[in-house]
This record gives sequence, structure tokens and C-alpha cells, in this order.
Amino acid sequence: MKQMLVNSKKMLEEAKAGHYAVPAANIVNLENIKGVIEAAEETKHPLMVCLAEVHTPTLGIEEAAAIVKYYAEKSNQDIALHYDHGFTIELVKKAIDVGFTSVMIDGSSLPFEENVAKTKEIVAYAHERNVTVEAEIGHVGEGDSYHVEGNTMLTTPEEAKKFVEQTGVDSLAVSIGTAHGEYKGIPHLNFERLQEIATEVSIPLVLHGGSGSGDENLSKAVELGIAKVNICTDLLNAARDNTKDGYAERSYYDSVTLAKDGFKDCLKHYYEVFHTK
Repeated sequence: MKQMLVNSKKMLEEAKAGHYAVPAANIVNLENIKGVIEAAEETKHPLMVCLAEVHTPTLGIEEAAAIVKYYAEKSNQDIALHYDHGFTIELVKKAIDVGFTSVMIDGSSLPFEENVAKTKEIVAYAHERNVTVEAEIGHVGEGDSYHVEGNTMLTTPEEAKKFVEQTGVDSLAVSIGTAHGEYKGIPHLNFERLQEIATEVSIPLVLHGGSGSGDENLSKAVELGIAKVNICTDLLNAARDNTKDGYAERSYYDSVTLAKDGFKDCLKHYYEVFHTK
């Protein structure tokens, strides 16, 4: 029986109950897609394939939907297609309309009430179409910016609880000290804050900025309640590093295959780190 793209709600609820996390792998081209789905097949684990709004100039929303649907139908594993860091209401709705089974509406840089209003609009639209919604409260910075404002950038348990109650969102991305992009050193995650949030919020919690955060940090975050971890930079770097040596003497065709394998091997590593079942 052919497998179809699945709604991520059950996937993440099972991860939360089972004390493991599902990786959310960001992709930008066909080889990335093939690499992460091969990793899911070889490990027999679920997967969330993510297209970030900032990457849509490279891989369009309709293209991603068509390609990932094709491979999901051939897969024996549960695969969700997720629209990541959607800042634009119209584009998030477009992703829903063309077949994404999960979306993130990112209003984390907005005042609380504006974030709530924007999220509620997407939740209403998505839930009518059996699509799950992730949102973010607190703010995950870029590079070393998580140091700049200290705890003022972190998610508070009180705001997290209030936000979930007011929006009806399905999963919540929280800020506990990670950042997007490249780190200088390994960050110090606030596990006490994560435990406080997990006590107040019943829905699955999400960690962005997983790349470079350190395997020990990520494993502990998963043990304390994180059910989904986003990985982008480490995957892209793995593809780059896998093609570095001997590039000038190698055919482009072979380089493409090596890049795909870099993505696959990196994701297989994170399946182990996240204790994925």
C-alpha cells in the first residue's frame, strides 16, 4: 500500500509520549529531498521535510509539494511536509492549499498580541484543511545573537501557556538558548527554563537552531520534552564537506551524489541523537 504525506500532529504527539524527537530536515533541492528520505527509509523512522520561506526562491512551494509527495508515495515511512518559518500569511496559506501537511507561522518578532492574532488566523485556515500548525513564542536569534539579550530573548512559561490557550496551535517552538546558523562554540541551553515550559504546556515542543548545538545538549533537550528539532546548517555543511576533497578532479554528477549522501549521513546521525523511534 502506498504511503502518502501525513499530518504531523500524531507524529509529534507520539514523539512527545515516547520521549524522542522527530527531525525536521530543511531542504533546498532535489538531492536534499532524496537524501533525507533515504535516511528515513534506511533507519525506518518518521521524518518532517521542511521548506523554509527564505528558501522558496531556490525551491518553489509548488515544486516542493509535488516532489515530496512523489517520494512520500514510494516510502514506507511516515513523512510530513512542513512549511518552515512562514512570515507571510498569503504564502503560508498557499503552502496549505498545494498540499503541505504542516506549517509554521512565525510571528515571534511581533508583539505578543499580534503574534496571537496572526497565529489564530492560520490555525483556523489550516485546521479546516487537516493541516497542523506550529508557532513560536520567544525569539531564536541568529549566530551569536542569543547572547546579546540573555534571558530576555527566552520563552517564558507564562507567555507560552497563554499563547497556546489563545491560539489553539498544535506545536510550539520555544527559545532556550539556541540560534539559527553558525555558532562560535557550543551554546549553553537553559534546561531549567525548558522544564518550566514543559510543565505549563501540554502540546509538543519544538527546538529551532539544532545545528551546532551539541549532541549532548540536544539529547538532553529531547529527554526534557522537545518532540521536534529543526536541522538546516549542519545538513548543508555536511553536503559541502562531502564534496570538498578532490572536487576539481571529479565529475559534477559524482559530486551531486556525494552531496546527497552527506545530507543522508548527517540526518542518520541526528536520528540517533534524538532517540527517534
